[in-house]
Amino acid sequence: MTLREFIDKLNMESALTHVRKPVSPRLDAPALISELGEKPILFYNIPGSQFRVVAGLCSSRELIAKALGVEKEKLLFALADATAKPTQPQMVERAPCQEVVETSVDLDRLPIFTHFEKDGGPYIASAIGIIKDPDTGRNASYHRLMKMGKNRFAVRLVEGRQTHATYQKFLKQGKELPIAFCIGNSTAVMLGAAISPPAGVDELGIANALGETKLVKCKTKDLEVPAESEFVLEGRLLTQQVKEGPFMDLTETLDIARQQPIFEVDCITHRRDGIFQALLPGGLEHKNLMGMPREPTIYNEVGKVCDCRGVVITPGGCSWLHAVIQIRKKTNAEPQKAIEAAFRGHHSLKHCVVVDEDIDPADPAQVEWAIATRFRADKRLWVKENQPSSSLDPMADKPPGQKATCAKMGLDATIPLADKERPRSKFEKLRYKRVSAGDYL
Repeated sequence: MTLREFIDKLNMESALTHVRKPVSPRLDAPALISELGEKPILFYNIPGSQFRVVAGLCSSRELIAKALGVEKEKLLFALADATAKPTQPQMVERAPCQEVVETSVDLDRLPIFTHFEKDGGPYIASAIGIIKDPDTGRNASYHRLMKMGKNRFAVRLVEGRQTHATYQKFLKQGKELPIAFCIGNSTAVMLGAAISPPAGVDELGIANALGETKLVKCKTKDLEVPAESEFVLEGRLLTQQVKEGPFMDLTETLDIARQQPIFEVDCITHRRDGIFQALLPGGLEHKNLMGMPREPTIYNEVGKVCDCRGVVITPGGCSWLHAVIQIRKKTNAEPQKAIEAAFRGHHSLKHCVVVDEDIDPADPAQVEWAIATRFRADKRLWVKENQPSSSLDPMADKPPGQKATCAKMGLDATIPLADKERPRSKFEKLRYKRVSAGDYL
């Protein structure tokens, strides 16, 4: 389902909020999106721009499942299957994203939001960058863009990720890296670009496995982009770097300013009535798109050591640092194996809880109940010190130029097996009989 098809579907279901009054792109529009709980919203009048703006399309698992045409409970498995079996996207000659071609670039015409007073500038948080590495091929990933003028952005490249590695190759040769940023994409493309598969695995192939994703060749660069994107910014990552940031990141705390590459835009292509896509930094969409794609990687690793039944990256853990693993436990050794596998499946993971099948890993109250009744800190807690960590974690140690490190913790909140002093019945939650209230009221 394309972005427009999904917007139409939500509109038909009266699940889309229409805002026709003028709303300033500086602070006010982001504030309104947040105030309305990030529910799907379409702005018609952003002063300074002719384009409409949509937001909130990936703000819940229900919306993501609806856009992909799968049941919410099967999202994990749909993502896992697509990651394991990408399919080759079809190339087309003509595409909606190239209905208008502008080689005279003026970024002031785009409805780019300023989210907070402390931001380094107006930011695009929904842009998906497409590059080609000479050794590993095409790559698609998210990079925040801080507007610097009519044709330039500062771009955040996370160290060690594919775009950064490719940029370093070009930088050593004194070359600029061709790149195209796509804005206004289908849910399949947004999820595919959020996954970090091994080098050489095409994220747009993963997107195509989730939902048909046709590609078209860029007008000025040897790159392929989703044909149904609303906007495509074609350009180069320069060898020159500038201060980028500060910016609120996934943890809802202010990320530091860094020296980062400049993205110079050579050409903008877009639909005639393009719909710009906004994404709130640190918001529900940001969390879902960051966290959910890590669930299948954890699931695959845990599945190698035990019977994994479910994985949830929790919103309370910033959808990045905490996970709950549901297993069908056969031996008392499996929870520790599952914890170690989970840390392998997502290197930024900080805390991990393992629960039984009777606990819904997506229900924080049930998980806390399992910790309260099935966990003992003196026997079922694993702590690893000085582990590779996430730069997003404010508590991590971050020596300049080095990988962030922090302690990691795993909790076994499963029912102990073959414990004569504590039989299984002591741990099973009693449930009231189900009745129909209508029969009595």
